[in-house]
Amino acid sequence: MTPTNYQRIWDIVAQIPYGRVATYGQIARLAGLGQRARLVGYALHHSPIEIELAWHRVINAHGKLSFPQRSKRYRRQQLTLEAEGIVFNNGRVDLDRYRWRPTTEEFPDEYFEHE
Repeated sequence: MTPTNYQRIWDIVAQIPYGRVATYGQIARLAGLGQRARLVGYALHHSPIEIELAWHRVINAHGKLSFPQRSKRYRRQQLTLEAEGIVFNNGRVDLDRYRWRPTTEEFPDEYFEHE
């Protein structure tokens, strides 16, 4: 997609606070991209190293990491989230507890729909 969409995604991911997570779908909606969760994954994959994006805070709608469970990337993401105080239970993050909930000052109300 266009760099403009990627930049919007990166800007939103950069706002996820330490110790919180957001889902791919949540980021897509906050970026004004509707249901384009896969685009969020593509944008994270193509993010420039120099922006030092906290990509590890983005997980899937089931509270799971999207990398294969035995991969180095999975383990790196899990360890980084655990270092921020996020607890995994049977390979899942409790979204009710750890999901980032931006304020209405940060984003309009229509972005607060549930997954």
